[in-house]
Amino acid sequence: MQDYSRLVGIDVGTKRIGVARTDLLQTIASPVGTFSPDDILAELKALVEDSKIEKFIVGWPLNPNGEEGRATDMVDEFIKKILSKHFPDIPVVRIDERYTSNKALDLMLEAGVPKQKRKEKGRRDRIAAAIILQNYLDSQDNYGNSTHRNI
Repeated sequence: MQDYSRLVGIDVGTKRIGVARTDLLQTIASPVGTFSPDDILAELKALVEDSKIEKFIVGWPLNPNGEEGRATDMVDEFIKKILSKHFPDIPVVRIDERYTSNKALDLMLEAGVPKQKRKEKGRRDRIAAAIILQNYLDSQDNYGNSTHRNI
C-alpha cells in the first residue's frame, strides 16, 4: 500500500500568509487560505494533523536582480521560529517566488474574477502560495528529483 503525503506551499508576508497544498498524488496545488501571522501556527498544525505532510515549500522573495534582502530575512525568521521549531521532522524547501503575485493577478484576470474580488489581498496571497507550490511541482522530474537549484 502506498503511503500518500502532501506538500504545503507558503507565501510569507508581514500582514498575511498564503497557504496552499497538493493533492495526495502531489500533482496539483490548490489554495487553502490566507492567515494572519498570529494564526498561522494553529493552521499549519491543523494541516499536519489532517494529512501527512512531506515538505513545506516556502516562497523565497529575492529582489528583482536575484539578491537576498530584508524580505528574505523575514522569511528566514518565519522558517526558524515556526517551521523548524514546531515541525522539525518536515523538510523546508525555499523556492524563488519573484513575480508570483503578478502571476496570481494575471490568473484571476484570465478566470474572470471581478475587479472587487481581485483587489482582496488575501485572495492574491493564497493564489501566490499555490503558484509557488505548483512551480515546485513542475520543477520535479518523474522521480521527484529537482530540475532546478534549491535556494
